[in-house]
Amino acid sequence: MVTEQRLQRRALAHAATRTGILDAARRVVAGGGELSLRHVAAEAGFAPAALYGYFANKDELLLALAADDLTVLARAMREAAAAQGGGEGRLAATAAAALALLCESDSFAAAPGALAATAGTSDAGRLFNGRLIAALKVLSDAAGNPANSREGQCDGVLVAAAVVGLALFARSGRLEALGFSSDEILRRLDSRFASLR
Repeated sequence: MVTEQRLQRRALAHAATRTGILDAARRVVAGGGELSLRHVAAEAGFAPAALYGYFANKDELLLALAADDLTVLARAMREAAAAQGGGEGRLAATAAAALALLCESDSFAAAPGALAATAGTSDAGRLFNGRLIAALKVLSDAAGNPANSREGQCDGVLVAAAVVGLALFARSGRLEALGFSSDEILRRLDSRFASLR
């Protein structure tokens, strides 16, 4: 019993420290600093070597940040879909929630490079993939084609690709330069999927 309690306390402490490290990484990025284990360790008040007990390298740290952001993104999309209810406008509202977070987050932009570097072999990569699947499921549900079929899964990826591309255009100022608003594009996306329902 004592050993079980000790293990439980150790696991809680590990999780709290990991969260503290991720918070420190976000502060480093927000402050305009270079995201490196050395800078994050300094911000968190640790020796750089201490971070290796939590993240093997910078890529794992980036994936952990992106995985946390995916959790927030999926929750925001579910809330937007629920607030909209069923039918017309549901996909646009869900995608708008995703777009708002994608435009604010730097971790999503860095995730593809980190995924390539870890090649799906790390726990961080698997965690990221699991949370990505959860976010894709929300999008396919909002598109009216639940992800319990190959077609629904394809719709989730298709909508995600459109929203990520839209975020790229919006973040770079190209969407406005082209004379479009994100709301206009999202309404169009919603109407395209509405015609398929």
